[in-house]
Amino acid sequence: MPENGRTKRGIPEGLWIQCPRCKAPSFHTDLQKQLNVCNECQHHLKVPARDRINQLLDTDSFEEWYTELRPCDPLGFVDRVPYAERIVREQARTGMPDAAVTGKGFIRGRPVVFCVTDFSFMAGSMGSVVGEKLTRAVEEATRLSLPLIIVSGSGGGARMQEGILSLMQMPRTTIAVQNLQETRKPYIVVLTNPTTGGVTASYAMLGDVHIAEPGALIGFAGPRVIEQTIREKLPEGFQKAEYLRDHGMVDMVVHRRDLRATIARLCRVLLKAPAEATKPRFSLPAPA
Repeated sequence: MPENGRTKRGIPEGLWIQCPRCKAPSFHTDLQKQLNVCNECQHHLKVPARDRINQLLDTDSFEEWYTELRPCDPLGFVDRVPYAERIVREQARTGMPDAAVTGKGFIRGRPVVFCVTDFSFMAGSMGSVVGEKLTRAVEEATRLSLPLIIVSGSGGGARMQEGILSLMQMPRTTIAVQNLQETRKPYIVVLTNPTTGGVTASYAMLGDVHIAEPGALIGFAGPRVIEQTIREKLPEGFQKAEYLRDHGMVDMVVHRRDLRATIARLCRVLLKAPAEATKPRFSLPAPA
């Protein structure tokens, strides 16, 4: 104890946040005001699902759906930590039942079905509950004839701890999106850092419009895996949002402060577009 009898007080944890790119520290309240964008280098940090809802939707307009769905451990999967135990830990740490939040809200007075996956819960990976919630939400958007907005922060792809039950969610969400697109209602996807794996191979790349945040990593396998596989050096910025935009895989790269206005404008324009202009980009074969 110091000579004056006072206990030395440290800096409370979480008071300052370090940018993972430029390492500049930001006071956490200042960072929140900047929508979790570094003031020094404009790096877009990860955003929890609830903050996404507050940033993009009208105040207090979000009605959450399917809150009763909870993940289980159908395979009794065990790696370093049993999957059942891992789920409990993640729920306690994040305060979320699983990685997806779905529901209905309003963007500048316009009703939309809104879904977001949160990287903080097992890297936003798509297990059976995430797939079920997304599929139900897409089906509800189809039934209600409303625009669909999905914000993807799923760097984990399909959740390996659920095996084939996780992989099944890829065709399920794909078919649900196909049915929605037949109603000619807009489907807008916001791709954040990172969006990879089975999510990219299913619903995340089937939108009418794909918006990416600056610097977001988007792809199926990561660049290190690809380099190790093909034994070649990849181009600078490969799989980054700007590279994908320049090569026709992403429609636009939008700063986080402009996302809300951009989505609202797209909904307005696409809802007025003629039917042939919003034709689905793909079709499923007819059953035999």
